[in-house]
Amino acid sequence: MKLKPLGERVVIKQLEAEEKTKGGIILTSSSKEKPQEAEVIAVGPGATVDGKLVPPQVKVGDKVIYSKYAGTEVKLDGEEYIVVKESDILAIVE
Repeated sequence: MKLKPLGERVVIKQLEAEEKTKGGIILTSSSKEKPQEAEVIAVGPGATVDGKLVPPQVKVGDKVIYSKYAGTEVKLDGEEYIVVKESDILAIVE
């Protein structure tokens, strides 16, 4: 099954949390902070502004930083995804 976002929506998959700190301390699953970095899985056609379609700025495969409490979590075929508005994406990681 595939997710096809509508409008200015983007489907992202959260990247794994770090297993240890920069200092080398190994973190337990309960102390890991949820990362705000994700990979773009699918992109909608874009937003309509003044009757014109504005294409999205992100593409499938981009690594992005998104707002901490943004989006709707969706579980599909055992995988967890987040559906966000493109405006909730803060930056593309290059």
